[in-house]
Amino acid sequence: MLALALVSGSTCEACIDPLNLIVHDVGKYHTPRKRWDCVPRGNQLHFFMKAKSRTSKPASHQPIAASKLHVPMARLLRPLVRLCICSGMTFPALAQLLRELFVNVAEHDFALEGKEQTDSRVSLLTGINRKEVARLRGAGAPVNETPATLSRTSAIIARWLAAPEFTDAKGDPLPLPRTASGDAPSFELLVTSVTKDVRPRAVLDEWLDRKLVTINDDDEIVLVETAFVPRGDDDRKWHYLGRNLHDHIAAAATNVSSATPPFMERAVHYNGLSPELAKRLEARSRELAVEALKIANREANRALARDKGGNSRWNFGVYVYREDPDGVPDGANEGSQS
Repeated sequence: MLALALVSGSTCEACIDPLNLIVHDVGKYHTPRKRWDCVPRGNQLHFFMKAKSRTSKPASHQPIAASKLHVPMARLLRPLVRLCICSGMTFPALAQLLRELFVNVAEHDFALEGKEQTDSRVSLLTGINRKEVARLRGAGAPVNETPATLSRTSAIIARWLAAPEFTDAKGDPLPLPRTASGDAPSFELLVTSVTKDVRPRAVLDEWLDRKLVTINDDDEIVLVETAFVPRGDDDRKWHYLGRNLHDHIAAAATNVSSATPPFMERAVHYNGLSPELAKRLEARSRELAVEALKIANREANRALARDKGGNSRWNFGVYVYREDPDGVPDGANEGSQS
């Protein structure tokens, strides 16, 4: 049975609920006042509002109890725990990372405007003792850095897929000669239209080595269809794992914390399917997803040429998932990605 999830946090395992909407119980735990804060109470972390507004950060409007997070957290962490075990990351290492992140988030995201963030307050917010907080203040790896080569490659491929001079009538990337006279499309013109810091020949050599492009019989450079799907030992996949999951979870967390969910976060999902139908739906959804990504990239790339620039960021992502009855993703044992 179809289930269309309209709001983050809405999931349906039964086959009789065709449409899910999440409605939060306002004021159940604390009386809403004017500003969000959070204080640990026993084994639960309750969010509430203090009387006087002192923060410049946007406030949510509904209290959240840690008890409500237990089940969804256990479910969303399970594949990450599986990944940790497969990758050799032990529980003590993960626990240390979580301690650093708890302190880092409390220190920066829950600071009061005009007041110094103290070890005592960070300890109160996180439940971590003050001595450990003092040791960890300032710790935590940056989460927003993009490797320079990755950013450059992304920008060049995005332009190849979007700019009309580098695409055909159907919007597919054209095979490009290495060079061409004037403003005729070429690989050299493509690279220099994005960056002049790296020579086009160096980019081509790198892409040939990474199998992002091939050379056809006419000595033209052809973008491989799956060019930007990192596989095997390619370290780029770890960057995308962190960035894409961060943005998806950030959108979902913001939605369930807000009176009016601000972000699009929806899914179409069916249970009780035959393996054959599940595979067929997966293949079709991939086609739809790729087309949507191409359209979004073309519009964004063309709009970028007229934009004055700034510090904002946008991410439009798609995922497709298929699971066998034993709960293991199809192909997981072979190391493939869905």
